[in-house]
Amino acid sequence: MNQVYENAMRRALELALLGPAWGENPQVGAVILDASGSIIAEGFHNGAGTPHAEVDALSKLSVVPTGSTAVVTLEPCNHTGKTGPCAQALVDAGVSKVVYAVTDPGQASAGGASTLKAAGVEVVAGVLEAEGLALVEKWMWFASHGTPWVTLKWASSLDGRAAADDGTSKWISGPESRAESHLRRSNADAILVGTGTVLADDPELTARKPDGSLYSHQPLRVVIGSSALPEDSRIFNGDASTLVLNTHDLDSVLSTLGSQGVKELWVEGGPTVASKFVASGLVNEYLVYLAPKILGGSRVALQDVGVGSMPASVDLRFESVTRLGDDILIRARGK
Repeated sequence: MNQVYENAMRRALELALLGPAWGENPQVGAVILDASGSIIAEGFHNGAGTPHAEVDALSKLSVVPTGSTAVVTLEPCNHTGKTGPCAQALVDAGVSKVVYAVTDPGQASAGGASTLKAAGVEVVAGVLEAEGLALVEKWMWFASHGTPWVTLKWASSLDGRAAADDGTSKWISGPESRAESHLRRSNADAILVGTGTVLADDPELTARKPDGSLYSHQPLRVVIGSSALPEDSRIFNGDASTLVLNTHDLDSVLSTLGSQGVKELWVEGGPTVASKFVASGLVNEYLVYLAPKILGGSRVALQDVGVGSMPASVDLRFESVTRLGDDILIRARGK
């Protein structure tokens, strides 16, 4: 049955992606198999307050056949929050076996496997675990640390400049890069810049489709720093919520955002703020959009990050390199 479970788990992973990437809950998918291994019901979690994936799948069945197996991307939860515990729902439904990919690390939600076993349900853990971890890694970080996963993004010329010497930066990257960046932005919980960027560029910090319309989900706009901001700044328009934090303490910023359920934070600059995040070792993932331009000058994408010699460099590994029109997107993480 191993191949049957792996195939079912792949389907559950596909279903999980139908749920929102944003929000404090993870993306989870589930399928129910009958005794022969055929899929008889499917479900996914559609965000906080909606049924969890297992319950969504069970709701498609009037009766759960004897010998059924639930295949879930994440260990069924064991607590009552906005919805009831999924582990108990599976027990009450009469499921004979539960197969899952990733163990739940949450202090409140973990322990579903123990509840299932105590009720006589067979449990198989770790099926396609690597794929499952890749799906929920940002949520795993949030659940384990209580602070957001930090993605640092910038667009620059090939020689690392974020703008020309006269300050113009529109557009360094091409339309394909901008469209891809805005799609990723729409899946983040919050987007952060410093007051200097707001004063210099007056950005909207919204997630927009190529035609200029707004995505249905807009990240929380976060501005940090001590400079006063004009009331007519575009970040105060009604297109998204805005939070201004009058501090330069990044740990305090992340703690505040974590307490508000921000799972993934996009840091978009400017160079001063971006450099502080790098120097503080707070970046989980780098997204660098490189354009085939040479600008020269002093307007670099990153400033001093506390590296005084080659042995002190911030060493990264490339996760992927993707061609976007004339540009290149590099995804990198710490080694």
